[in-house]
Amino acid sequence: MASVFLISSNTNVEPYPVYPIGMSVIAGALHRAGHEVFQYDMLVEGDSLAHLTKTLGRFDPDYVGVSIRNVDNVDSFTSHENGFIQKVREIVGTVKEFGVPVLAGGSGFSLLPDEILEFIGADYGVVGEGEQKMLRLIERLEQGQNTERIFGPEEGIPGAEIPVPQWDSRLLDYYIKESGVVNVQTKRGCEHRCSYCTYPYLEGKKMRVRPAKNVADEIEMLHAHGAEHFFFTDSVFNDRAGHHLLVAEEIIKRGLEIKWCAFFQPGRIEHDEIKLLKRSGMKAIEVGTDATTDTTLRGLHKSFSFDDVVDFNEKCIAQKVPCAHFVIFGGPGETMETVHEGIANMNSLRSCVVFPFSGIRLHKGTPLFTRAVKEGVIAPDQALLEPFYYFSPLIEQEEMNATLYKGFHKRRDRLFPPDDGQQRINIMKKFGFRGILWDQLIRFDD
Repeated sequence: MASVFLISSNTNVEPYPVYPIGMSVIAGALHRAGHEVFQYDMLVEGDSLAHLTKTLGRFDPDYVGVSIRNVDNVDSFTSHENGFIQKVREIVGTVKEFGVPVLAGGSGFSLLPDEILEFIGADYGVVGEGEQKMLRLIERLEQGQNTERIFGPEEGIPGAEIPVPQWDSRLLDYYIKESGVVNVQTKRGCEHRCSYCTYPYLEGKKMRVRPAKNVADEIEMLHAHGAEHFFFTDSVFNDRAGHHLLVAEEIIKRGLEIKWCAFFQPGRIEHDEIKLLKRSGMKAIEVGTDATTDTTLRGLHKSFSFDDVVDFNEKCIAQKVPCAHFVIFGGPGETMETVHEGIANMNSLRSCVVFPFSGIRLHKGTPLFTRAVKEGVIAPDQALLEPFYYFSPLIEQEEMNATLYKGFHKRRDRLFPPDDGQQRINIMKKFGFRGILWDQLIRFDD
């Protein structure tokens, strides 16, 4: 059996530090297979290459796995210079001095595996779910077999077999203290077909749900460790089959006093469903509204209308559940007319926060990338390690951004541009607030 040193390369703390559950899931799979595993988090260890070098020297691993969570922050206002990947390149360079194979993976890596593998200088890569592929890769390397450099996506493991991460107590203590939020996954895959989204590629087009009992077992264990705030990291928590309601019922049955937040699609929802979710600890909802008019919603292949968004928001207000709507301007079909309409629509939503973004980060393999090529927005062979943003050919980017700023800048609950919103959140952090934080901007009428 081999010794494997796993590194979480992420040091981004915006909007708050996030426990690297991807690394810990891989750690659990390797440990159960009999390998010796060490989990190392660059953020927890102070983002120090010197400390990494010292720790690698003590562990003396046979293999090093590097988890890449994000390529960039998907904010078109940011000057990226290879985003977060330059730091990963430095980490890999440090590891290479020890002469051991470097295996790259993670959600960020899976978006651009060929470009990232070449840029960072790793030896092998794993795309998508890595539990089984990492085991096969190491097995082949141990046996001296020739193997492909990149293990591509394949059919995901069944929901009942999705493993619990091998939670590291030291890392867990850090994230509970620094962010107050621990992430839990209840399912993988996505049943929706949004034109820009990579989830169907990374996790499959069908949702594979974990048994509600297994999810509650994990929450109960983490709660006993001191975690009180949770974020469900599913692509969409409120699935059509109602698995999210089973999770809520299991939490209630166990009497777990927790608070949680998740990503929701603003589709049909009933008052009694919101009441149930709130009883289970739902503190707030992050809503994938994504576009702001019926025209632009259709352009993103959304299955709901703006009237559905209003209805969803009003039902949450009735139960005093804070909502944050994440929307993108500049998508397919956007014109200056729809920009003005969209600003009016979002400002009409009561008692909620809105995070507007400008432009859509393009990824190959998505319907939006295909459309962008047909429209002449991007060349089919365009390198995407440096982010390339889609903007409707029917608008002028600077004019749209100026209009968005004018439309939102007087509202404390409309956070545009994105960096302004992050600065407000950082101020709240300095005053000792922990958790998702944006909910502090909402006031409900009694």
